[in-house]
Amino acid sequence: SGKPHSTGSSERIQLSGMYNVRKGKIHLPVNRWTRRQAILCGTCLIVSSVKESQTGKMHVLPLIGGKVEEVKKHQHCLAFSSSGPQSQTYYICFDNFTEYLRWLRQASKVASQRISSVDLSCCSLEHLPANLFYSQDLTHLNLKQNFLRLNPSPSTSRALNELQRFTKLKSLNLSNNNLGDFPLAVCSIPTLTELNVSCNALRSIPAAVGEMHKQTFLLDGNFLQSLPDELEHMHQLSYVSLSFNEFTDIPGVLEKLTAMDKLCMSGNCMDTLNLQVLKRMPHIKHVDLRLNSIRRLEADEIDFLHHVTQLDLRDNKLGELDATVFNNVEVLHCERNQLVTLKISGYFLKALYASCNELVHLDVYPVPNCLAYMDISRNHLENLPEWVCDSRKLEVLDVGHNQIRELPARLFNSSSLRKLLAGHNLLGRLPDRLERTQVEVLDVQHNQLLELPSNLLLKADSLRFLNASANKLEMLPPATLSEETHSILQELYLTNNNLTDKCVPLLTGHPHLKILHMAYNRLQSFPASKMAKLEELEEIDISGNKLKAIPTTIMNCRRMHTVIAHSNCIEVFPEVMQLSEIKCVDLSCNELSEVTLPENLPPKLQELDLTGNPRLALDHKTLELLNNIRCFKIDQPSAGDASGAPAVWSHGYTEASGVKNKLCVAALSANNFCDNREALYGVFDGDRNVEVPYLLQCTMSDILAEELQKTKNEEEYMINTFIVMQR
Repeated sequence: SGKPHSTGSSERIQLSGMYNVRKGKIHLPVNRWTRRQAILCGTCLIVSSVKESQTGKMHVLPLIGGKVEEVKKHQHCLAFSSSGPQSQTYYICFDNFTEYLRWLRQASKVASQRISSVDLSCCSLEHLPANLFYSQDLTHLNLKQNFLRLNPSPSTSRALNELQRFTKLKSLNLSNNNLGDFPLAVCSIPTLTELNVSCNALRSIPAAVGEMHKQTFLLDGNFLQSLPDELEHMHQLSYVSLSFNEFTDIPGVLEKLTAMDKLCMSGNCMDTLNLQVLKRMPHIKHVDLRLNSIRRLEADEIDFLHHVTQLDLRDNKLGELDATVFNNVEVLHCERNQLVTLKISGYFLKALYASCNELVHLDVYPVPNCLAYMDISRNHLENLPEWVCDSRKLEVLDVGHNQIRELPARLFNSSSLRKLLAGHNLLGRLPDRLERTQVEVLDVQHNQLLELPSNLLLKADSLRFLNASANKLEMLPPATLSEETHSILQELYLTNNNLTDKCVPLLTGHPHLKILHMAYNRLQSFPASKMAKLEELEEIDISGNKLKAIPTTIMNCRRMHTVIAHSNCIEVFPEVMQLSEIKCVDLSCNELSEVTLPENLPPKLQELDLTGNPRLALDHKTLELLNNIRCFKIDQPSAGDASGAPAVWSHGYTEASGVKNKLCVAALSANNFCDNREALYGVFDGDRNVEVPYLLQCTMSDILAEELQKTKNEEEYMINTFIVMQR
């Protein structure tokens, strides 16, 4: 019982032991080996001055910038050297190789540091290690996530009030220690410039912090509601983080901290943003007020806030937002509010994030000629704002999950637009005749398109990605009007349309295709000559069609790693096992009767699904070979007795690799559960306790536990089986 103990964390705190130690040059006869205590803690090697003693004066060897070297003339021996002109060397012989390796690893890490830093985070510390105070050169100390207390007990002198002994300390991390009170001792460290006391259940900050010379002050995750006025004396303070506290407004003392340029107050309790306070803080450029409860902006007698360039109001409760007062804003975040209308100044706007609202109106004035990224997805927009087509630098536009019925032709003709995401709308068509377009990614999935523009693939020379799944397409536009093609299309998604065999020849106009998804269409055949020309194909999904075969020319696709062709009428096992890169093959729910395999399976094959092929019969040799696949799925035949009558019990399961080389059942199925003589088997990994759900309480009257033993391939697998049986 008690705190969790970790060998790894104890090694990070310190290494110690009684070893044969020698000081100075090893070849001088005057320097003899003596048995002494040696300790590696913090940034120092500490060696006792008295032979065979753990008390008395200790010799301290700073290791930062020094050397730790193997001494080949002696077994399990290391040489520890400090840096500088007054360098000293200690030789230590360890009792075994394990200790030698542990010291070498830890000491080398210390010696290689450029700064004097010690990381004792997550070490379950209740007080500071006594030997840590020998590291007087320490500048960076990380004590995050321990159990440190301000005064652990009257008998110890290693409480946090001893931190002032580190006279060169610059950075101190005390976060996640649940201190409860602010450690006043840190105010007496004159060199400290960075302090992190986040997540310590602090309710107040003492006035003494005003005497410090900090530049960074992290106070996140506490219960603070105010800050002391003395904070204004910290003229060098450039970063204060107050996120996830209990502030209801912006502390007034921050107006005096003119070195700050970012206001970090996400996750507080503000319901109104008073812009008068921001007006009195002209040094603030970045305002972060995410995850508050802000419902409105109070802008009485405010003209413009010229100094704010980044405004983050994500995850609040705003119903409308007029942000034109921030006339120099460059980046605006207002996702996941309840916005119906949004007004923004477009003079310097570079990025707008307004997804997951209820927008029906978006007004940006003037036209944002610097705008490069805009995400207005998951709103209620019925039309694309006219000014969008006039934005000359727009590269990424996401208007998905709206109610847009039409996209203007000028949008596609933009010379800057590279990525257009317009899926999940009500688009009935795209502009008929397109000029040259520079779009590289086009997503129009889940719309109502009957066709794509006839010259789309002819004009889109830069198109690499096209997703037109879940529409009503019956045909594809051509990629070329001659034998020569300039298409660089790599990913094509056409799942769930009405495409027929007529579109397959058009695929050869895209010789660089790597991913092709044509599942759930009306394909009946895929000509071998067409498959042969898609040599760079890596992944194909042609499930849910009426294909009777996969062409043998699939062997030309040397990079193919995934073939998904379930729910077809395939009768002959394809030549996919000849592909050296193949990883996943799904041929479930077809009409296979046999499987043709090479002598050796492809080396990278990880998954093969043959379920749902009722005519498939595999001999013992084939099964033995296929069972070597990491995830092999096949229907288990029901076994009857000798007279042909059905068995009392019938069951099915899928075997997969578990932890520690133990059998793990990843899936099970029950046919007509609770009919006569039926049972539900729940099978689990042998070294885990499994709680059986109390299912169908009204019909179950008995729960039995039984162990099922199965012999297979001359190996015994013991499976703990729960049988929930209807009496």
